[in-house]
Amino acid sequence: MKYEDHCKESIRILGRPHGEVHQWLDAFAGSRSYGMKHRKKRHHLRGVEEAREFFGDEGAKAARLHIISDLKEEGWTEKDRFPVDEEDYVRMGLF
Repeated sequence: MKYEDHCKESIRILGRPHGEVHQWLDAFAGSRSYGMKHRKKRHHLRGVEEAREFFGDEGAKAARLHIISDLKEEGWTEKDRFPVDEEDYVRMGLF
């Protein structure tokens, strides 16, 4: 999902765009080291908790929403468990 789409989804569900959260989650996107594999860095439960530290409870909600949308692009469903951390994300084959 694109940055603008994440912001629109956040507005629709949470009442504001939370752009800073989406930028933070995707900070590694497009880098030489990660590219689309950037998601393994923060797109998991540990990333949600880090977002809570930086952006508060609403930021954590926006982070979880962002992550779920991106996971669904990779074939994840709400029946699947939510990845715990980077190692778990990779183990689940989500990158």
